[in-house]
Amino acid sequence: MTHPVSQPSASGKPLLEVNDLKKHFPITGGFFGGVVGNVYAVDGVSFSIARGETLSLVGESGCGKSTVGKAILRLFPLTSGQVVIDGQRIDDLSAARLRPLRRAIQVVFQDPYSSLNPRMRVRDILAEPIINFGLARSRAEIDERIAGLMDKVRLPRDAVNRWPHEFSGGQRQRIGIARALAADPDLIICDEAVSALDVSVKAQIVNLLQDLQNELGLALLFISHDLAVVEHMTHRVAVMYLGKIVELAPRREIFAHPRHPYTEALLSAVPVPDPETTRERIILKGDVPSPIRPPSGCRFHTRCPYVFDRCRSEEPDLKPTGEGHLAACHLHDPAEAHRAKPAASVPV
Repeated sequence: MTHPVSQPSASGKPLLEVNDLKKHFPITGGFFGGVVGNVYAVDGVSFSIARGETLSLVGESGCGKSTVGKAILRLFPLTSGQVVIDGQRIDDLSAARLRPLRRAIQVVFQDPYSSLNPRMRVRDILAEPIINFGLARSRAEIDERIAGLMDKVRLPRDAVNRWPHEFSGGQRQRIGIARALAADPDLIICDEAVSALDVSVKAQIVNLLQDLQNELGLALLFISHDLAVVEHMTHRVAVMYLGKIVELAPRREIFAHPRHPYTEALLSAVPVPDPETTRERIILKGDVPSPIRPPSGCRFHTRCPYVFDRCRSEEPDLKPTGEGHLAACHLHDPAEAHRAKPAASVPV
């Protein structure tokens, strides 16, 4: 896998802006079936993505990262917050007004088989967004666009007459990418797009996404739990824990100098390519708390090896700890600089 091109300039207006996004799912129960609580799946997430940039959203399963992607796509109503695409706020639009703007944001799902209609040939799958968004006027133009899409994802043109079940998993994911490209989008959300693939196929899809980004100027929101893949294809990384972003920084900075204890623990679990090299593995105690009743103060304090009293009562803000590097941790408050980090790691 090759590293991405250098991060696009931060000057100018971002393509995507997410401001204080919240999505709480109500829990119903009781004798009258009323709301008895909420699942705080996403609870105040903010970030932006520039044109041509890849932002990776990482974290353990259940941290809310896929919910963020679905919220941006408006697959369900938001609890609160704003989603702005190319200067246009979309979270408060009606379905009719939102429809033409959906072209700008497309998605590649995790399972390349269940995300494709098994009753449609590849040609029809790719033609659907082209027709829906009025991107071609005649059958000849549609066929020309479809042929170009097959070339872009490196599949033979005559494969458009086949059914999804006739392809391998990696080939089906290429079709999923081609379908996303068919709408001529500005941003593609990749929701665990390579996690269901074999290692060698995974590398091919990652390289394909990078090549398409460089060729078409696409922005990518890459949602993943695989930090080894993220390291090879992103410009910036946002780390989520229990519905909140706890750290956000450029790729090199976050992998070399993580500023949040949770990020340190995640990175310590990434396999080291050199068998002669050992890495200090940080073992977190306990389980991830329930998003129905998140802990008070810092949400990570129940598992943090560096916890102190302030963490249990006061929620840390996501604030700068260096150039372009944000972290939500009281340890970076100058008043807490005297606190030494305990020995919470073991060699692996």
